[in-house]
Amino acid sequence: MTSTTTRSRNHRRPSRPGSKPDVAGNRDTVAAGARRRERSSGDLIDRIGVHVDRAAADPTSRWDPDYVARTLRIMDRFNRYFASEVVGWEKVPTDRPVLFVGNHSGGQLSPDTCALLSKWYETRGFEHPLALLAFDLLLAIPGMGDLVRKIGGVPAGHDTAERALESGASVVVYPGGDHEVFRPFWHRNHIDFDGRKGFVKLAIRTGVPIVPVVGHGGHETMVVVARGEGLARRLRLDRVRVKILPFALGGPLGVMPGFLPAVPIPAKITLQVLDPIDLSHIDPAAADDPEILQACYDDVTERMQSALTAMAKDRPFPVLSRLAELVERG
Repeated sequence: MTSTTTRSRNHRRPSRPGSKPDVAGNRDTVAAGARRRERSSGDLIDRIGVHVDRAAADPTSRWDPDYVARTLRIMDRFNRYFASEVVGWEKVPTDRPVLFVGNHSGGQLSPDTCALLSKWYETRGFEHPLALLAFDLLLAIPGMGDLVRKIGGVPAGHDTAERALESGASVVVYPGGDHEVFRPFWHRNHIDFDGRKGFVKLAIRTGVPIVPVVGHGGHETMVVVARGEGLARRLRLDRVRVKILPFALGGPLGVMPGFLPAVPIPAKITLQVLDPIDLSHIDPAAADDPEILQACYDDVTERMQSALTAMAKDRPFPVLSRLAELVERG
């Protein structure tokens, strides 16, 4: 038999009609639940962050020419979809490694990269590998990271890039990274490296020429509406080396996370190779001089912006241009 004392300790008397609810208790309960969810979310982000750190610390490329040859057949279909073309390829030096510096467009698909890779191996063969400085999170995705390394992907970092260049490989770098590849659609014809000058420092230290490659049309294959930097900060995505959480038009709701796969809009893609920029006359010891870095950075980005502006003027509507080609062919 249960005692009155036990009942009073284990059971609360129901509140009378009209009595005030325990608002403070409810608030405490909700706050405690929010704190638990925040800790749980933080723990998950931290665990993913550790995995990303490990992937970024592994400099191995695992470049596999047989796998690259098979992948190029898929890339060729991709290039045909966009009618991609590379102009000015004859300007690329053939007697030494080079540092390709490109503007990054098109979100997670980055069709410009497919066009550049195809052109490289089409003209150079597989005796000269091409290293791609890849997004750290991409290298950490199970399965995907290994595939990226097989086509030449390595973590984006000075030491990794220097080792690749010293081994005789040429290197592709997109200084703007995720900041530029997910820039809003209305900035599609802007070069936006976000002030990142690491590529200049790399070129000065190694003495390799910078070969600017300007892509046009790639950022019309998806319509990015926001980078989502504020949301990324709230979710602490910097722990996984991500500073954005972009959104693009598409999906059943009209707007979808930009990282999700989507059918790209057919747009005419053109890559323009500019004249090489030789910085070998600069003393490697000056690679940390902020004034020299800024001057070289401005020189490269101004040349690239001038070229992109001219390309946009020449073909202001890459999607319409591509659709017109399809209509004529069909």
